[in-house]
Amino acid sequence: MCQGPEAWAQSQLVAPDAKLQRLADGFQFTEGPAADSEGNVFFTDQPNDRILRWGVEGKLTTFLQPSGRANGLCFDRQGNLWACADENNELWCIDKTGKATIVVKDYQGKRLNGPNDVWIRPDGGLYFTDPFYKRPYWKRGPKEQDGEHVYYLSPDRQNLLRVAEDLEKPNGIIGTPDGQTLYVADIAARKTYAYSIQPDGALANKRLFCSMGSDGMTIDEKGNVYLTGKGVTVFSPSGERIEHIDVPEPWTANVCFGGKDRRTLFITASKAFYGIRMTVGGAGSQ
Repeated sequence: MCQGPEAWAQSQLVAPDAKLQRLADGFQFTEGPAADSEGNVFFTDQPNDRILRWGVEGKLTTFLQPSGRANGLCFDRQGNLWACADENNELWCIDKTGKATIVVKDYQGKRLNGPNDVWIRPDGGLYFTDPFYKRPYWKRGPKEQDGEHVYYLSPDRQNLLRVAEDLEKPNGIIGTPDGQTLYVADIAARKTYAYSIQPDGALANKRLFCSMGSDGMTIDEKGNVYLTGKGVTVFSPSGERIEHIDVPEPWTANVCFGGKDRRTLFITASKAFYGIRMTVGGAGSQ
């Protein structure tokens, strides 16, 4: 059951007197923020085919261009940056020097729809969503997969499994630091689901988390889940709406915690990149 506005004001997630700051702008469409072990935040300007880096010192630089039209990003424990590179519907692993390796390029011999968002569990197993958003730069026909699904890549990178096949358009994805729960947003159905993660990568015990879809997601250290779309909406671990952060852009695509203390919430929204100080930090694996 959703809480009323009076409850949202009591969440105390945003730091006292903190204001949303526009840190950079002039982009075409920002996506996929992810923080490295030092708190530097990497994000994509997807139509302009580049990955940017916002350093903890507050300086913006270009990390990789071209970037395979990278969309969602996630760091592994070795410091590699994983990217949903939908120029050719692939999953890339990019090392610290910017060298990219194509790890996934198809499923059962057929091209993926367009990997969109990715999360890596503690043991290195990797989940990604594969919705279909037709891109103007594709030189091919309709989607080859029979639907829009969620996939799991084993830690040894040898087995790619389809683990959720009953969603309309899976988009945002995030898991808990203990590797026990996976959240998947079905943006077309306007719902977000929680799953129990099995050791072999399978998903079980699907349950409705909240009646809101999302483009991107993150989790804080208290287990609250942050969804995006019109600004950022925060739900408690039990699925109650507890906070909303307005963002003055047509669309808010994604969020992550970063900065030296992991207590700044970074927001990619349309043509700009924002930050706001919080009283909570990002979840352990973020």
